[in-house]
Amino acid sequence: MSFLDRIFGRETRAKTVKASDPYLGEFFGMRGGLGSYVDPQRATGLATAHACIAIISQALAAVPLNVYRRTGNGGRERATEHPLYVALHDMANPTMTAFEARELLLASLLVTGNAYARLEWNGRGQVTALYPLDPANVTVERLESGRLRYRLTNPRGGVTVLIQDEVLHLRYRLARDGVMGLSPVQLARETFSLALHQQDAAGTQASKGFRPEGALVFPEMVNHQQRDQILAALERKIAANSQTSGVLVLDGGTEWRSFSLSSKDAEFLDSRKLTNLDICRIWSVPPTVAGITDNATYSNTDQESRALVVRCLAPMARRVEQAMNAAMLPVAGTPLFIEHDLAGLLRGDMKARYDSYRIGREWGWLSPNEIRGLENMSEIEGGDEYLSPLNMTRLQDREETSNGEQ
Repeated sequence: MSFLDRIFGRETRAKTVKASDPYLGEFFGMRGGLGSYVDPQRATGLATAHACIAIISQALAAVPLNVYRRTGNGGRERATEHPLYVALHDMANPTMTAFEARELLLASLLVTGNAYARLEWNGRGQVTALYPLDPANVTVERLESGRLRYRLTNPRGGVTVLIQDEVLHLRYRLARDGVMGLSPVQLARETFSLALHQQDAAGTQASKGFRPEGALVFPEMVNHQQRDQILAALERKIAANSQTSGVLVLDGGTEWRSFSLSSKDAEFLDSRKLTNLDICRIWSVPPTVAGITDNATYSNTDQESRALVVRCLAPMARRVEQAMNAAMLPVAGTPLFIEHDLAGLLRGDMKARYDSYRIGREWGWLSPNEIRGLENMSEIEGGDEYLSPLNMTRLQDREETSNGEQ
């Protein structure tokens, strides 16, 4: 306590703040332990994690993302003349296709929890291009007005300031501040840390040729000179047989005792399989879709493919759609909206599709041209007519007919 503190009766105490924020741990260089910060590049380098990210980003980027216009009869039609339709369907910008841009945004969203794209507007207030940004170079600020401001650090130096209307911001899971998204890699950092430690352990064993570690036990005392000679001989033997475990010839009552457990005894392989399943659960990807076919059958494989669409892709598609509608179509009351077409992912085989088309056609809610459009076929003349079953009628008409006969 200083002299002034003693005079004025003040106390100075050292305070410590406990925090489990992984990004704070990254700032102070805390890495390597279970539950600490996990490097996203290493985490996404895991085979199962890479498969999950690739499946979600590629599958959702492959389905059509269209701009629709609401019609007067409650239906919809594609607004193909709108510049945003081209940016989302064909070319996002002059150097990047729509598939590439959407895949990059989704991959960034699944890894870092945030994805950014700079929007280019024309004089009519329409978005004409999207330029994906590296999340590591973007800083988000909340202004006093409640709106957001984005600072983009340029690789060649300098900072570019963008307002909220100039940026598309996708968030994986909204944080408490209501601004940033949370990274699934950091949310499940214990799982990824365990997987990385298991991978490092397997790599260490492989680099040593899976040679066991142990000790040579002699029945009698060995002097230092003999011990050094034996160790030197073993090192020469191991160096000469670096590609194999080698063979030791022991005599004079010498016994070999192993220090390490085999992968089977330590249940190492089963533990790695369980960790791979945990990684699939993080992104809600069914195991068979990610290539884990230990318990796969013909029936559950088909069901898990549909579960991928319902439980994983559909929520992610809605997340992206609402963010795009708010950022790219901000005019209140506009008849335009953005939506994914996930029908292609839910279609069954040819027999199942044709059976469903037959039911819709016979019961009168599908026309031939609508069916041909679902199969990417051109329209035919007279194909807009609907059928009505002859044995079906309204109950009111049946009562009127009965009364007339009486």
